[in-house]
Amino acid sequence: MPPLPTDLFDYTLPEALIAQTPAARRDASRLLVVHRAERRLEHRAFADLGDYLRPGDILLRNNAAVLPARLLAARPTGGAVECLLLRPAASGDENEWWCLLRPGKKLPVGGTFGLPGVFTATVREKDAEGAGRVVFACEPGPDGNPASIVAVANRVGEVPLPPYITRQHTAEERISDLERYQTVYADRARQVAAAAPTAGLHFTPELLASLEAAGVRTADVTLHVGLGTFKPIATDTVEAHAIHREIYEVPPATRAAMLPPPPGTRRIAVGTTTVRTLEDFCRKLPARPAPPDKPFHDEAALYVYPPAHFAAIDALVTNFHQPRSTLLCLVAAFLSPGSTEGIAWLKEIYAEAIARKYRFFSYGDAMLIL
Repeated sequence: MPPLPTDLFDYTLPEALIAQTPAARRDASRLLVVHRAERRLEHRAFADLGDYLRPGDILLRNNAAVLPARLLAARPTGGAVECLLLRPAASGDENEWWCLLRPGKKLPVGGTFGLPGVFTATVREKDAEGAGRVVFACEPGPDGNPASIVAVANRVGEVPLPPYITRQHTAEERISDLERYQTVYADRARQVAAAAPTAGLHFTPELLASLEAAGVRTADVTLHVGLGTFKPIATDTVEAHAIHREIYEVPPATRAAMLPPPPGTRRIAVGTTTVRTLEDFCRKLPARPAPPDKPFHDEAALYVYPPAHFAAIDALVTNFHQPRSTLLCLVAAFLSPGSTEGIAWLKEIYAEAIARKYRFFSYGDAMLIL
């Protein structure tokens, strides 16, 4: 099969349809339902999701919590610094992290920055992509106990909203984003994500309770969602793009629930981050058997694009994605597994969503692909 030109995954989106704020209520978002077998669309509200699920179905979710990882600080000269915590360093020191630093050129190896009375930081290393390995020295917290940089971020950090959310961030909006750019089922002990698993933002406790009462089960994975999820494909062909890597964990209970699924059970992934985790897991498990009572840890480097097949999921809840993105490639593949026909159909679906003024991207509306 010849390489796929990246412009197959391009489309024109009116700027007004890029959601800058979440819906007033999480499940008030719209839901575009795609029936693959019938090649049919329905337009509903997310609160209607239960109409399409049945007893025994499993909702597979990414329970990673978003860390308020954007720290505003200054260099000793007074120059402003923006530090974005990306991932812990391999040393195991809770105060040593790989970070995205701006302005990076003014913070070479050995450079320092900080926030008076809160922390000081030193750049120890730079990688090929410009990220810095930073060691933080944190002042004691309000309780007088030694503080970690994670505790500092939870106290003074800001949610690292995607770059297409361009509104001004007031103090009130910062508080709102701390709540709404987080799923209601996020495990706060797992603040490992630089970006939210946004398909899950539409769920409310009430909706989850009603689904459970109807016999729909849930099972969780944890994927350390990174900024690579927002990186567009800049190469001429899809295959030439270097896919990002993200750490994940599949707990024993999730493994037992989905492998193999009971007859008639549908495995419904909430979000492309969940798909990436489970498909990577299913591909690696035969060659790397793990004790069934232990979590499976690995790093997802899986790149899903047409004509991929899917081994781990039967349906998908997802948001609307950016042009020329790897997430768009994954959705096109899922629309028509094993072929490239989903590419053209995805463009038709997105054109319909644009015509009906659906809201796009992280704070936007959702699709259910059955």
